[in-house]
Amino acid sequence: MTDLPALDPSRIFPTYVGSNELSPFHPCYANEQTILRLAAGRFFAHHNGDDPVAGYWALRKHAALYDVPERPVDISGPDAVPFLERLLARRIEDMNPDRGRYVLACTHQGGIFMDGIVFRLAEDRFWFVHPDGDLDTWLLAHNAGFDVAVRDPQSRVLQLQGPNSYRIMRDASSGAITKDLKYFHAGFFDLGGQRVYVSRTGWSGELGYEIYTQGDQTDCPRLWDHLMATGAPHGMVFSAMQSMNTRRIEAGILDSGSDFDSTMTPFEAGLERFIDLGKEDFIGRDALLAARGGTRLYGLRCDAAIPTGGDLVLDGNACVGTVTTGAHSPYLACGIGYVRFDSPGDWAGKTMTLQSSRLGEIACKITALPFYDHEKRLPRELPLD
Repeated sequence: MTDLPALDPSRIFPTYVGSNELSPFHPCYANEQTILRLAAGRFFAHHNGDDPVAGYWALRKHAALYDVPERPVDISGPDAVPFLERLLARRIEDMNPDRGRYVLACTHQGGIFMDGIVFRLAEDRFWFVHPDGDLDTWLLAHNAGFDVAVRDPQSRVLQLQGPNSYRIMRDASSGAITKDLKYFHAGFFDLGGQRVYVSRTGWSGELGYEIYTQGDQTDCPRLWDHLMATGAPHGMVFSAMQSMNTRRIEAGILDSGSDFDSTMTPFEAGLERFIDLGKEDFIGRDALLAARGGTRLYGLRCDAAIPTGGDLVLDGNACVGTVTTGAHSPYLACGIGYVRFDSPGDWAGKTMTLQSSRLGEIACKITALPFYDHEKRLPRELPLD
């Protein structure tokens, strides 16, 4: 076996080659310290020379603007509803226009192929907004016999998140966005003279909005300047993804492909509430009906270490799980992360050993997800109990 030097990730992330998409917002914030990562075929700012802790507290106390790689796919036509009913494990036909719904697409074996949010823009037109993965090929592989058109609307996505996000969006829309735009509601609005699609959703566990550009019709630098100018009096900052990643872990929000993948069923990922087994003939239904219940994915708290993806979790001397992601939580003042157990079980509340790649063996506590705000009060603009 040839000995090869370990790859330095810092030498990989900044590289931009080929036809992958650089964000049209990139020139608005990029600097010599910007480090890019790739998801859904789009580069995004993993780090921008900013302090992730300062970005985190801006997100928690004021507001933060993020340039994210989510990719909407437009699905339209007379058979758009039955097509999506076939692909998705959650019912679609009862959605009203300008509403969003978190959904799962499963494999024929019952594993999670992908998650995302579906928006209904019209009776026969939807956007499936996905975080990463080969969604286009999956859609084309299953559209035989359906009268649908699948296209890329060339929409880039900004997330404005935090407790002041409503006031910023109200001001940015000249008062058109009101509190009538409820959680998972959406619609077209004018922001600084440009028509964009806005949803009250996000990946942070805080009150927040997502802003979808309209391809070549949107002047992205102009939109950016308008949002930054409107947000500044409300304490808004631009932040790279590290701060949002910490907050989404606290909120129990999972990342497709890392926290779960096609080897896990929705039951094992704790996502069974997003499956409608009463719906007939969706991909994976038969396998899910036959699947065993039980959760494999839990939270992990550690006072003496920050969990890192790939760290092992031991029960006594036996390895029983693997960390998928981790971070330091400024709010909880400890290391937190997710652990994927090898088998389902009632793991919450147990004290185990984290085999840290950095510090060796450290005691840790297993917990149910999320770490706090179990009722999702914050994104619904309700105070924590």
